[in-house]
Amino acid sequence: MTLTLGGRYAGEQHWALQPERSALVARVQTDFGGVLPDIRRAQTSRLHPRTLHSLSYTEGDGRGGRATFETTFDRRSGIVTLRQGRDEATQPLTTEYHDPVSVLLWLRSLGVDGPERLHAQLTGGRVLIQRLPDTEIAAEAAVGYFLRPGNAYVYVEAAPPHRLLRLIQPTDFGPVEANLDAQVNSTHRPERPERRRRRH
Repeated sequence: MTLTLGGRYAGEQHWALQPERSALVARVQTDFGGVLPDIRRAQTSRLHPRTLHSLSYTEGDGRGGRATFETTFDRRSGIVTLRQGRDEATQPLTTEYHDPVSVLLWLRSLGVDGPERLHAQLTGGRVLIQRLPDTEIAAEAAVGYFLRPGNAYVYVEAAPPHRLLRLIQPTDFGPVEANLDAQVNSTHRPERPERRRRRH
């Protein structure tokens, strides 16, 4: 997916899904750039393959260092463990949880017949999800959702394979929009520095 801020190139986001043991693992790497500071963010979500609830979630800089944030849901002990830096906290596991990645994949699974209002439980609290009127994105029929708190928009392809077509997330710099690459005009993409160097 290509990121834009105010219509200007702001980086790229790469998604990878693969089965591992008894889980589905989603890895999302976001490389901010262009009009935003050059920062990499890596998110890894292990999901239950059928329900798509979170089994564990980590977030870091994606450069081989220790994760800066980690959540583990241990169903055997009934404990949720949250680690941020050197701080660690636990709480009882009393319900099924989503994480910031798994909730998007769960919305993908709802198809066009999902309810008008639903909610998801994240470790930070309950997220209310409102179905938006059906729309079209780059000539593709799309199902839209509005999530709050967070005020994020998620647009999913109405027909299989229900790809994520557009994500809009408020940031300190303004709303950052992520669009599936096929929908982004190539004029938003600057020539990459490494390509310029090879020509000299």
